[in-house]
Amino acid sequence: MTLRPFHLAIPVRDITENRDFYGKTLGCEEGRSSSQWVDFNFFGHQLVIHTSDQLSVAVHNPVDGHAVPIPHFGVVLEMDDWKSLSLRLIEASVKFVIEPYIRFEGEPGQQATMFFLDPSGNALEFKAFETPDSLFAK
Repeated sequence: MTLRPFHLAIPVRDITENRDFYGKTLGCEEGRSSSQWVDFNFFGHQLVIHTSDQLSVAVHNPVDGHAVPIPHFGVVLEMDDWKSLSLRLIEASVKFVIEPYIRFEGEPGQQATMFFLDPSGNALEFKAFETPDSLFAK
């Protein structure tokens, strides 16, 4: 089966602030837009930010000793791309919810992960595996 891009639409407080975050900070190419929404190429997937005065409320779930924000979304990257993105975020002074680290170290499913929020409080997780077949390892 060929993996198809997903489509995700999320609420944001301010189009300009989030357009800058997704476009400049994360490096996502902008697609179609209006005054109320913007499409982005989110690492090969379609992410749409929509202005809204009702934003998601995050709760947390314990995973590997960290409070993981729920809901969250993100992408599984190649390890080199994950390392480059983590450095770019550090250089941009992005505040991490969970700083970049190796989760489940020495166990099946060992992964590099990091969590941070967009300017509207939407939680994002980016992760990477040394071997792609570890994604669903038990």
